[in-house]
Amino acid sequence: MKPHYLLAASLAAVVTLLDQASKYLVQKHITLFTGREVIPGFFNLVHTLNKGAAFGFLNDTGGNWQTYFFLGASALAVVIIANLLTKAHPKDTLFVTALGLILGGALGNMVDRIRAGEVTDFLDFYIGSYHWPAFNVADIAITLGSLFLIFSLYERKRP
Repeated sequence: MKPHYLLAASLAAVVTLLDQASKYLVQKHITLFTGREVIPGFFNLVHTLNKGAAFGFLNDTGGNWQTYFFLGASALAVVIIANLLTKAHPKDTLFVTALGLILGGALGNMVDRIRAGEVTDFLDFYIGSYHWPAFNVADIAITLGSLFLIFSLYERKRP
């Protein structure tokens, strides 16, 4: 296996495992739709469900179309990432890291959608009554991977 494939696959596996382990602990220790205050006025651990995308985007409660739509989108993302990895230069570590993080996040949320039809979210940041939508480890990996991807594309030298 080529080193950059190994890097991307390892990152994806670690992200997926951390995501699923953290969701399991939340599901086991926090009752659905309740939470625990961690840092007063700033951070709670909560147990919520999300049929939509990261940070509650398209989390409409009517119907199950989101499950199928985001399963398809995740599957397409996996295919695109695999294709990009075949074209990646082995020394383009930031680009490969970005793809590994996005792949791991996509797989983590995909496992939830296959298993339960929706994603478990549990990280709740807020100030006063203003809450950022709850999210999870997979969402963090996708967001960081997307930022790394932008930076890696910016850093590439143009011919």
